[in-house]
Amino acid sequence: MSQNIEIEYKNLLTETEFNFLLSYFKLEAGHFKKQVNHYFDTPSFTLKDSGSALRIREKDHEFELTLKQPAQQGLLETNQILTDAQKKEALITGKLPEGEVKDAVSSFIHDSEQLQYFGSLTTMRAEFRYKEGLLVLDHSFYFNTEDFELEYEVTDASEGLQIFSNLLTDLNIPVRHTDNKIKRFYAKKYPLL
Repeated sequence: MSQNIEIEYKNLLTETEFNFLLSYFKLEAGHFKKQVNHYFDTPSFTLKDSGSALRIREKDHEFELTLKQPAQQGLLETNQILTDAQKKEALITGKLPEGEVKDAVSSFIHDSEQLQYFGSLTTMRAEFRYKEGLLVLDHSFYFNTEDFELEYEVTDASEGLQIFSNLLTDLNIPVRHTDNKIKRFYAKKYPLL
């Protein structure tokens, strides 16, 4: 189990912009790794309504359960490694294994409410160091949709924002309001929410 504060900036890209960035940063297919996010909430969206999100990320045959919740700056992430059997049980039953993620989730969800699996989003991701942070290029697939995204993960919010803004300006990429992946996922699954 681990906890950390996540500070990241993101911008949706057109496919043309995405392909330009591949060339600009000299990225090839081998730089991209597949990851699958499996999302959970209650039927009444208790976590979503509190600004939180719960997922299991599947990457390189490893499984990590993560609760993201609002923090004073960025998001507080609580992470826990799962076995394949624990992942399968969560997907089928909505039951989380014992641990700090389950304990943190219980502060939002009452015993009468059950978690359930809502679906998955698959991302092909390339990530690399850029100045003071980690630059990430994502190509994601969900509900017959695909999108392209640039993320910049940093430890210093103001410095990171300046670097990210300068990068977008230098490359003539317009700033676009960009919801996180789970919000985009839910917007496609439940367009009237």
